[in-house]
Amino acid sequence: MEGRLTQLELEDRLELALTARTYGDLAGLTADLPADGPAVDGPVVDEVVELESKNGHIKRSGDWAVPRRLRIASKYGSVELDLSEAVISHPVVEIHLDLKYGSAKIVLPDGAAADIDRFRTEWGNTVTSEVPGRPQPGALYLVVSGEAKYGSLAIRYPRKRWFTH
Repeated sequence: MEGRLTQLELEDRLELALTARTYGDLAGLTADLPADGPAVDGPVVDEVVELESKNGHIKRSGDWAVPRRLRIASKYGSVELDLSEAVISHPVVEIHLDLKYGSAKIVLPDGAAADIDRFRTEWGNTVTSEVPGRPQPGALYLVVSGEAKYGSLAIRYPRKRWFTH
């Protein structure tokens, strides 16, 4: 067999998917399917990517492939992640930030949500999010963890651009 579902299996899985109330209800629907399938167009994205900087800034924007897990360590620089035009093939993306003296700004695509409850700051710095904290149906859900000793974290949607003619 080529890893294809029979009509009956498909109907059973569709019924379970359509009646699911939590992500946990959906987890088992694809667990037994083969991992290797036919090649698809698009970038190959690593499961985990680690970025590190001691003095410089870490910046990603435009058309870039977002991994399922991103670990970023920055000692003195800032972190800017713009996911608004990125290729994101996972419904949930986890970002772990280890910031010493820098801050992080994350821009999400419209409709996305972010859980920032696992991120901590010290020395009175702020963590702000202008996006929903709960998962939104069919939209990216970002889970941010880690800490900033002397920095802050801001999460928002893209700013609207006004063009004049």
